[in-house]
Amino acid sequence: MNEPKSLNDKAWESLFEKYDILNRIDMDGCFQISAAQIKEFREPRLMAKFDHTINLPKIFAENKLSILPVTRGDYVISHFDAYHKFETADTAITKVSIPSHIQSLDYNNITSEAFALNCAAAAGIIEDFTDDEQIIPTVSGRMSSDYFHFNIMDTLSKKHREVVVYHSQIEIDAAYEGIRYLSLFEAKRDLSEDFLIRQLYYPYRTWRNSVEKDVKTIFLVYSNGIYRLYQYKFENPMDYSSLVLVKQRNYTIEDTAITSEDIQKILQSTAFIPEPSIPFPQADSFERVINLCELLNESSMNRDEVTEKYDFNVRQTNYYTDAARYLGLVEKSKENGIPCYHLTENGEKSLRKGYKQRQLDFCRRILRHKVFADVLKRYFESGVMPSNGEITRIMKQSDLYKVKSDDTFKRRASTIRGWIEWIVGLINE
Repeated sequence: MNEPKSLNDKAWESLFEKYDILNRIDMDGCFQISAAQIKEFREPRLMAKFDHTINLPKIFAENKLSILPVTRGDYVISHFDAYHKFETADTAITKVSIPSHIQSLDYNNITSEAFALNCAAAAGIIEDFTDDEQIIPTVSGRMSSDYFHFNIMDTLSKKHREVVVYHSQIEIDAAYEGIRYLSLFEAKRDLSEDFLIRQLYYPYRTWRNSVEKDVKTIFLVYSNGIYRLYQYKFENPMDYSSLVLVKQRNYTIEDTAITSEDIQKILQSTAFIPEPSIPFPQADSFERVINLCELLNESSMNRDEVTEKYDFNVRQTNYYTDAARYLGLVEKSKENGIPCYHLTENGEKSLRKGYKQRQLDFCRRILRHKVFADVLKRYFESGVMPSNGEITRIMKQSDLYKVKSDDTFKRRASTIRGWIEWIVGLINE
């Protein structure tokens, strides 16, 4: 299935053709390009910031290329090993609380990365995770990097390539300094499979020589009431590609106690609804369905905006927005021929609830569809997750909208399994 080309795809193809970039990289190993050259076709701020590999323009992805800034107005393109895939998060969640005298932080309504960081600090999450004392927030925001050089793995030659950086713009979401450490934080509210190492490496290189303490690099991902923290270190400070995970922990400020009885009650009491005339979900990660709704809760977005801002390609944008529509959480309209998405009133109500009631509401929305309820009943009866073959047999008895071929049944069975595993995974009695 060929996906439509984005504005970035088209602009970069024009740049590659005008400056013969692929041949230059073949000859020299890399190609340096200026913001002025990029601006001939599109704004550099839209053309050179790709937080996830899936956001890379087609010509980059097809040729295994990445782009890194080296000054405030110059970038270098090569076969850089520039991204790191998030490790599987632990399932354990530590319950914390915000002191009772703090009245201005509504932890049920996290609207930005900065707000998530403030709540994490107030609840003691930062202090606990960094294993430090008397921490205070220090530097944050945009600033210039130092002059430094580093080695980075070339994925084609399997050798290291040297990159020199001089006063490149960097951004630090938050820095917390305590007795023993300076901890630099990158914070996100979107769930993704990987991240651009530069977000941690450039601030790390800028600050490691500016303080006498050890500098920690930490990624915080907030979604659906859970703070996921990842501490990384660079085994060789001069090697961009030497990133390794030190530890990962999850925290919550809300009540997360959900029992098997809670789920059984919903399963037994929820009335079924007819299957909607919306494509049956093909979106295996229910956590990302929720996360998409959280982002739409801030503002409506069209398909291109969802694709550019989230860790999706166009096909995934269609799949996950359709999944949210299937559950009655999102509506679709069209503006100038482009699909636009916004939360329904029910979607807004769901997200305003506390963690436990919000998850149970999502469960109720899933289990209103008979095929999901039947699969969950089979799980509770046997104590094991039904096989994809069993799920497919249940699907074929459920009169699903436009699901006809065996191949389609198989793909949709994977989503049913993923959503039921999400429901079962909520149980923490």
